[in-house]
Amino acid sequence: MFAEKPTLKGTRVTLCPVGPEQVEGLFELVSDPEVKRLTGSHGEVSHEHLHQWYATRADHSDRLDLAIMADDEYVGEIVLNQLDAANLSCNLRIALIGARAFGRGYGTEAIELVLAHAFTATPLHRIRLGVYTFNERARHVYKKLGFVEEGVERDSLRWDGEWHDAVLMAVLRPEWQARSRSLA
Repeated sequence: MFAEKPTLKGTRVTLCPVGPEQVEGLFELVSDPEVKRLTGSHGEVSHEHLHQWYATRADHSDRLDLAIMADDEYVGEIVLNQLDAANLSCNLRIALIGARAFGRGYGTEAIELVLAHAFTATPLHRIRLGVYTFNERARHVYKKLGFVEEGVERDSLRWDGEWHDAVLMAVLRPEWQARSRSLA
């Protein structure tokens, strides 16, 4: 479903297929303590592993991994993964590089671009995600873009000795289409 790896252009960001040229940015992203907390990432990842990871994403037609670029600088990634082709559903994951990328509208525009691509260029019907309850900024953006809260995974993350819930959210093609028409 994602054999084509498009470049998507917005006013603030350009989304392009990830490759080894973005490994330094990815390493900065996955090493940032705040990004690790927001994504619930406990482990450490080597440069070598990241290089291999980004070098092989183009080979996978069941996922779409895009670098978020602002003024030709890597500021994050956005991914459609966990494809369920039979049910025309997948997961969305996004991470920005940290404080220098937060609050600038990069994430909002990246999600808008990916949703527009997914719901106009593929047969996808449903895009879901999970977000920790303490990540109010992200929850606000997802709701603004049409994602609906569907449930809660209780105590799904243990961080610094405390348990945190994850909110499950999704947007459906007809909801996205109705929202897009109302904004036009």
